[in-house]
Amino acid sequence: MNLLLDTHVLLWWLEDHPALSAAVKKRIASRDNLVFLSAAVIWEIRIKEAIGKLDIPSDFQIILDRQPFEKLAIKVEHAQAVKDLPLHHRDPFDRLLIAQAVTEGLTIATHDPVFEKYSVPLIRG
Repeated sequence: MNLLLDTHVLLWWLEDHPALSAAVKKRIASRDNLVFLSAAVIWEIRIKEAIGKLDIPSDFQIILDRQPFEKLAIKVEHAQAVKDLPLHHRDPFDRLLIAQAVTEGLTIATHDPVFEKYSVPLIRG
């Protein structure tokens, strides 16, 4: 399975937070799965950090670099695919993640129930 991590799933994974389900932890840790980290997730984290909504450790980049995740850049095709999504909600980061998952054939690992409104494979975190 090819997984794309939603922002809170990434943060919960890095913190070993109990809110992250055992099933999702197992899939992220499995060598049978490729786990993708979108630039959109890092963008969202850094924006929230900059406006004081999120406290990120100073060695955050080092922590990320130690993870066995594939980096997923934002491509023009991803941005174009956003226009084809129904407007179930307006969060630009979530919409971009959904477009990336659709375009790249990925399953999103998320805890956010709004993702269920879209035609994209999910595993609930």
